[in-house]
Amino acid sequence: MLTALYVPASRPDRFAKAVAAGPDLVVFDLEDAVPVDAKADARGWAVAWIAANARGQVATEIRVNALGSPWIEDDLAAISAVPTVRIRLPKVESAADVRVVLEKVPSARITALIESPLGVERAFEIATADPRVVAVALGEADLSSALGVDDSAGLAWSRGRLVSASRAAGLGAPMMSVYPRVDDFDGLRRTSLEGRMLGFVGRTAIHPRQLSTIVEAFTPSAVQAAEAEALLEAVEKAGVSDGGVIVLPDGRMVDPAMIGRAREVTALVREIELRS
Repeated sequence: MLTALYVPASRPDRFAKAVAAGPDLVVFDLEDAVPVDAKADARGWAVAWIAANARGQVATEIRVNALGSPWIEDDLAAISAVPTVRIRLPKVESAADVRVVLEKVPSARITALIESPLGVERAFEIATADPRVVAVALGEADLSSALGVDDSAGLAWSRGRLVSASRAAGLGAPMMSVYPRVDDFDGLRRTSLEGRMLGFVGRTAIHPRQLSTIVEAFTPSAVQAAEAEALLEAVEKAGVSDGGVIVLPDGRMVDPAMIGRAREVTALVREIELRS
């Protein structure tokens, strides 16, 4: 997945618009975006929409309220009626947090949202808590406050740790957190490129206007795409295995990691091409 888009679960008038905007994943938010007096209605609207569109073209996920909040039990009770729902669980700090939710909703798939220094320190433990954990992600607003940092440079270590934990757990590259300044496309592009250099693939948006900039920032350059394609063609023409270090006819030494990375780049390019 390259893009995800949050939509407040208290705004059912925006559900179809969010899907039509073309993200890979629509995240129905029951937590921060929903006032306390609207939690019950929002829960009902989101669960009903997800249940009715379970086989739609766009993947869906529902961000529940945090464990220990007054609303989480009702969230999970309602969600348990939806088969194979994806849950975005906020403020995860341990593998035990994930397991508590999966005990209540065994059919769920979990995106663990890490928002504290303790969660960052336990990122690999969280990512490997259960095979039903499909992704880990950062909640950077809370994390920035806890770390006492004011810009993306202060989050570089935490971001890198999340990427490493995700890859080590076999989950693939994670998506970046949201960029809160909706109309600051230069900032969105700049920070997305920073994340791309750390190993992120894609980003979560809070407004449809951000999606095209995210896709642009995470698209491999023409040079990268051409080099990856050429490498794979050379390996194929040489008729050699990619199980060890090989020397191509032009003298280049290539190892399995280089070939694997080239395949990742070409796959991402093809995914992006399918959007157009």
